[in-house]
Amino acid sequence: MTDTTTGGVSIAMVTLDCPDPRIEARFWSELLDWEIAAVEDEYAMLKGPDSLLLGFGQVPDYQPPGWPNHGSKQFHFDVKVSDIPAAERRCVELGASVPDDQPGDTWRVLLDPAGHPFCLTDAANWA
Repeated sequence: MTDTTTGGVSIAMVTLDCPDPRIEARFWSELLDWEIAAVEDEYAMLKGPDSLLLGFGQVPDYQPPGWPNHGSKQFHFDVKVSDIPAAERRCVELGASVPDDQPGDTWRVLLDPAGHPFCLTDAANWA
């Protein structure tokens, strides 16, 4: 069936550059409770609900985006959680780090193992 509202165009997957796809796949799989659908040295892919796909591609000489943003951060994930402090502890256990620079009290910025910034936010604030 063709989606006539978009002319049949849709995003199939979001892929993040990284130095080690295996580490990224393990981190995000554990955090999101998504299945690792494919993994090798150069590439990994997670499968989430509703056929959502998240990929990780190895890039030689990878450099993580800056935080706070100094022009290198292109996008980030907002991860809704029921308990921000508990989710932060879990993320750190899985390999994330917490930068000193934080935007305020309702969001916590963390860096995944490859240095991609992502935000933890209270699920109650999302519809």
